[in-house]
Amino acid sequence: MKRENPAFNMNFLLLTLARTVSDMGTGMQAVIIPLYIIDIGRSAATVGLFSFLSLMPALLVYPFAGVLGDRSNRKLITIATDLASAVLLLGLAFAAHADRMSLSLLFTVQVLVALLFGFFDPASKGMLPQLVPQNNLTRANSLLATVRILSVMLSSVIGAVLYSRLGISVVILINGISFLISAASSLLIRYHHVNGSASSSSSLLKDLAEGIRFIRNNKVIRTMCAFFLVVFALIQPIFAVVLPLFFKTRLAYSDTQYGYLRMIIVLGGVLGSILVGIIFGKDKTVIKPLAAGCGLLMFTILVFAALLFPQCLSLLGSGTLLYFVLLSGFSALVSAAVMFVNIPVQTYIQRSTPNEYMSRVFAIVEMISKGGMPIGALIYGLILTRLPVHWTGLISALLTIFISAAFMASLLKASELKQYSQELSE
Repeated sequence: MKRENPAFNMNFLLLTLARTVSDMGTGMQAVIIPLYIIDIGRSAATVGLFSFLSLMPALLVYPFAGVLGDRSNRKLITIATDLASAVLLLGLAFAAHADRMSLSLLFTVQVLVALLFGFFDPASKGMLPQLVPQNNLTRANSLLATVRILSVMLSSVIGAVLYSRLGISVVILINGISFLISAASSLLIRYHHVNGSASSSSSLLKDLAEGIRFIRNNKVIRTMCAFFLVVFALIQPIFAVVLPLFFKTRLAYSDTQYGYLRMIIVLGGVLGSILVGIIFGKDKTVIKPLAAGCGLLMFTILVFAALLFPQCLSLLGSGTLLYFVLLSGFSALVSAAVMFVNIPVQTYIQRSTPNEYMSRVFAIVEMISKGGMPIGALIYGLILTRLPVHWTGLISALLTIFISAAFMASLLKASELKQYSQELSE
């Protein structure tokens, strides 16, 4: 019985340790690099460029990396990518300690590490079904996701504290060591690779084309992809570019408090995912949670934008506990609202996509949906060099409100979604 429980499965524990440790190291560095860029006097455009380079490489290789993970030994892929990332980051830490780290070197390493993660992630996810019994797969996924989220929450505070006290070289060093620990954990996993079909590159492109064709022919999924493409491009850079710039230049808080703010934002996403399951878990349609999520998103993003205005700072104070509570609270609610929308969308795709298309469709949907994030970060960085933070936030909020309303109106008219709801009710 104990062997069937993921909590007592050593292979599962080793995989969880590998993902959690590397996530914590990566999360620490991701939190402090925007602060570091601002501290050395660089502009918001530079922060936006860093965010772009942190996201785009992995998205570009993700569909092809998923196919490679099906055809090659996933364990060897995770070990190789972890070791390569560790070497890059330890070298960068040495350069930072020797005061020889330039932005060009930092950005180059970031691109390479992002590319490596693009290959690591699908291989790591693909290993899990072979490490735990099928009847424990849901519990294993849930436990792994929970532990990883907690590690990201802790890394926000730990990274900010270490950066404020010991500097950037120590944070990068710890990140490099975390990848060594991850590689060692993966090495100890007992994993038997099953050879996949040795398909040609032409069949690979054919498989991707079939997935794209399925999405193109499904109006609801196509609409959902377009919505996330635009909304993620508007919202994710708020947290990656606007928030650190606003925090460092307009507010009177410490770097440690910025870490707490980021932790609260992650916690908002966790609570949102829990609440949508509790409130709408028994609902057979996706319209109600989508409507609730879009409504919450429109309200919270508007209040968040209002908090950026100088009048609010003058009224509430730029370093008061009240302002910190309001800013972090509504930031967390924005994160929760995104989960209220994201989970029903995933549910619809899972229920309406044939099994033979499932992996391809999800890989393509993820690439399209998150493809707007790096582009948005780059655009935000350029806009913030010419437009104040509060006006940038307000324009983003108004666009989000307009697009969310149009998205809901489009879904309510979609015949595919109505047919899908009738089939579930029957």
